[in-house]
Amino acid sequence: MKYTVLGSTGIGVSRLCFGTMSFGGDADEAMSGKMFNRCRQAGINFFDCANVYSQGKAEEILGRLIKPCRDELVITSKVCSSVGSGGNNRGLSRRHIMMQVEASLARLGTDRLDVYFCHHRDPKTSVQETLAAMDDLIRQGKVLHLGISNWAAWQIAEAIGLAQLKSIAKVAVVQPMYSLVKRPPR
Repeated sequence: MKYTVLGSTGIGVSRLCFGTMSFGGDADEAMSGKMFNRCRQAGINFFDCANVYSQGKAEEILGRLIKPCRDELVITSKVCSSVGSGGNNRGLSRRHIMMQVEASLARLGTDRLDVYFCHHRDPKTSVQETLAAMDDLIRQGKVLHLGISNWAAWQIAEAIGLAQLKSIAKVAVVQPMYSLVKRPPR
């Protein structure tokens, strides 16, 4: 396996990251374990998850799998998408972020996320509020680095500029949506 540095974090990661979206859905726990073990045998140390993958089951399964080797791995998760019914069950408000990071940490059985991604842009919440909440999580040690996933380039640039202007945690990792087949309008 070849390794590289993840964004501007200084963290060494395998050049392949394994996405766990199928854990608890298409892949039951046994199959998820087989996939995880095969990844580890191949040298993969980088695993990506989200609070909404299989309604949280993906994080639960990944948490059990990483328990004996947590410090050898780079674990990411995401926040924004709907996690239940009601008006405050989604988005990038301080309230939702703070509640969801605690839930993700519990499901994963860890004290920290190496990268916590803002999974989508939340049009109802100011980017400044979102970045300030993430900055607080980084200061608390619950999150090591801020990431952005599935935002348009101009939205990413706005967040980077605002973080610099406010002297708060910078966007360290970007996970863009890119597909030759699916070209979303932005």
